[in-house]
Amino acid sequence: MSKNPIRLPPLPRLRVRNPNKREANPCLAIMTSVLACWASAGHTGRACNTVEDALRACMDAPKAPPKPSNTINYHLQRLSTKLTKQASKNK
Repeated sequence: MSKNPIRLPPLPRLRVRNPNKREANPCLAIMTSVLACWASAGHTGRACNTVEDALRACMDAPKAPPKPSNTINYHLQRLSTKLTKQASKNK
């Protein structure tokens, strides 16, 4: 076995772009339908009652528990000091 650890090439920054992507709102399409119905029939008309009820049901539905956030940027930042120390020792 080799005693020398694997050396990584120097990187300008250790960062992953936006690892936490937001999920789309499931009620957005229904809300768009309600707004379109109100625009065409007026907001006081009975023509939009079924779409309004669907929006209320969607908004009142229980939310899914949030996913744990990705911690890769934290760990890259924490380990960057060790990587930069190794790079400076080699020079």
